Amino acid sequence: MNKPLAEIIQKNWRRLAGLALIVWDELTLDELLKSGGDEQKLTNLVQQRYEMPREDANKQVMSFFERHRTI
Repeated sequence: MNKPLAEIIQKNWRRLAGLALIVWDELTLDELLKSGGDEQKLTNLVQQRYEMPREDANKQVMSFFERHRTI
């Protein structure tokens, strides 16, 4: 992930975590908040909880980040 996008996501993560909870409803708000909006941490959570290949989990995370970059 490019640095500006990472900074935007991490800066706004407390607000975005609620939206992420809608997308990944098998994760808890606490888990999402603890990830801090970090791409790798969130990818790991999604991969493990939804039992999917890492590449697919990362695509979901990056798609979420791109959709919410301007919030």
